[in-house]
Amino acid sequence: MSLVQEAQRMAAEFEYPAEEVNKGVKAFMSQMEEGLGKVGATMSQIPTYVTAVPTGNEKGLYLAVDLGGTNFRVCSIHLNGDNTFSLTQSKVAIPRELMVAKTSKELFSFLAKQIESFLKQHHNDHFQASIKRRKTVSAADGYRDEEIFQLGFTFSFPVNQVGINKGNLIRWTKGFDINDAIGKDVCALLQEEIDALHLPVKVAALVNDTVGTLMARSYTSANKTGTLLGAIFGTGTNGAYVEKLDKIAKMAHIEGGTDYDKTTGEMIVNTEWGSFDNIMSVLPNTPYDDALDKESVNPGIQMFEKRVSGMFLGEVLRRAILALMKSASVQLFRDKDSSTNDHHSTTTIAEDSPLYKQWGIDTSFLSIVQEDQSPTYQIVRQALERDLHVDAASTEDAEAVKALVTAIGRRSARLSAVAIGAVVLSTGRLRTDDVVDIGVDGSLVEYYPGFEDYIREALREIPEIGPEGEKKIRIGIAKDGSGVGAALIALVAARMEEANKKA
Repeated sequence: MSLVQEAQRMAAEFEYPAEEVNKGVKAFMSQMEEGLGKVGATMSQIPTYVTAVPTGNEKGLYLAVDLGGTNFRVCSIHLNGDNTFSLTQSKVAIPRELMVAKTSKELFSFLAKQIESFLKQHHNDHFQASIKRRKTVSAADGYRDEEIFQLGFTFSFPVNQVGINKGNLIRWTKGFDINDAIGKDVCALLQEEIDALHLPVKVAALVNDTVGTLMARSYTSANKTGTLLGAIFGTGTNGAYVEKLDKIAKMAHIEGGTDYDKTTGEMIVNTEWGSFDNIMSVLPNTPYDDALDKESVNPGIQMFEKRVSGMFLGEVLRRAILALMKSASVQLFRDKDSSTNDHHSTTTIAEDSPLYKQWGIDTSFLSIVQEDQSPTYQIVRQALERDLHVDAASTEDAEAVKALVTAIGRRSARLSAVAIGAVVLSTGRLRTDDVVDIGVDGSLVEYYPGFEDYIREALREIPEIGPEGEKKIRIGIAKDGSGVGAALIALVAARMEEANKKA
C-alpha cells in the first residue's frame, strides 16, 4: 500500500456519515431538553436572565469590561441605532501578584482603577460633569440615572448566575487563585470598588462571551426576527440561543433566580455544549481521540469540544501523523535515499520538532495546509518545514498530511452542524421564520477553508432541515461578544430595571 493510500485509509477513520449526524442531532436535542429540566445535567443549559435580543435600533453609550484571563479590557461602545457602532478600548495585563492575592479586594480595586483611568482618558467631559453634579444634587447616591454608565461585565470563570447582574464564583481557573472570592457575587465585588472611587458606573449585567456573540450578531444583522443562536467555533466551542421561558422548567427550582423580566416569554440559554455526550453514546471516536482524552487534564469531560474545537484538532492531527510515521508498511518523512524523494533530498525531522511535543501543533497549521490546492503541495511542504521542522518533505508526504487535515477539519465542521441543527429544530424556528439567523465567532469558522461549507453539507443531510431548510439558515460572523455584546446586555438590563420601576 502506498503512503497516500495508507493516509487515506487513516483519514477514513474520521468520516462522520449522514446516519451518524442524524443520531447526533437526536441525542443533542434530548440532552438539551434534559438540561432545561434539571440542574446538574450533562448539558448545563444555564439560564442567563437576558430576556430580549437587540433589533439594531438601540442607541446610547455603554461600557463593557472583560476579565477573561491574564488581561483586563475596558471598552466604551457607542450604539448608533442603525445596526452600527463605534468602539473605544484599552487593555492592561493583570499583575501576577493580583492573580493570587490574599483578598479579592486587591484584584477588584485594581479593576475599578482601570475603569476610572479609562473614563478620565476617553470620556473626561462626561466624567467631570458627573463629579460636579454629584457635589450639587441631593439624590442619595449623588447621581441621576441618565448620568450613570451602564456596564456589562464579561467574567470568563465558572459562576453560578442567579440574576442578570448577580453571579457567585464557583472556582478560579487560568492561573487565578484568590480563595476569599469563592462563593461571592463577582458583580457586587466590582461594584463595591467602583463605588469606593465614586465612579458614575453601574455593573448592570454579568456576561458570558457566547451570549455576547448572539447579542452582537442580533444588533448588526438587521434581521426582523432577531438572531436565534450565537456560537463559538474557535479555541473552544459553545452556543447560546433564545429559548421559550415555559420550556425552561428548572427556573422554578433555582433559588433566588426569580427576579427577571417575564414579559417577552423568552430567555437566552447558555448551553455549555462542549460537554455534550460525555458518556460517548453517539460521538465518533478514533484511537487518536482516545489517547488525547486519556492524557488531557480533564479525561472524560468536554468530549464534544475535544472533537470540534481548535484547541484539540492540532493534537488529534499530531497523534495521527505519529501513528503514520510508526507504520512499518509506509515511509512518511522517511526516504531510502534522495532518489526516492521528488525533491532529490532526504527528509529530516529536527529532534525538537513540535511533532514530538503534546499540543505541539497549532490549529493555524491545519488552516494553512487545507488552503493549499497546488499540485505539488508547496504551501504544505513550507508549513511542515516552518512549523514542524520537517525539512525537504516529499510531495507524497505533503499529500498524506493534507488528507489527514481535511478529514479532521471536515469531521469538526459536521459535528458543529449537529449542534446548530439541534438548536434550529428544537426551537421550531424553521417553521416560523423566513430566515433563521446565526452568529458565529472563532478562528475555525473564520479561517479554516471550507468550514461553513462542510457545516451546510451536513445540515442538508438532516431530513427535518434538508436543502430547503438549509437555505433559510443564515450564518454570519459576529465579532467581539465580550465588548459590544456585553454592552448590549447592559442595555437590556437597564431597560428591564426601568420597566420594573414603572410596573
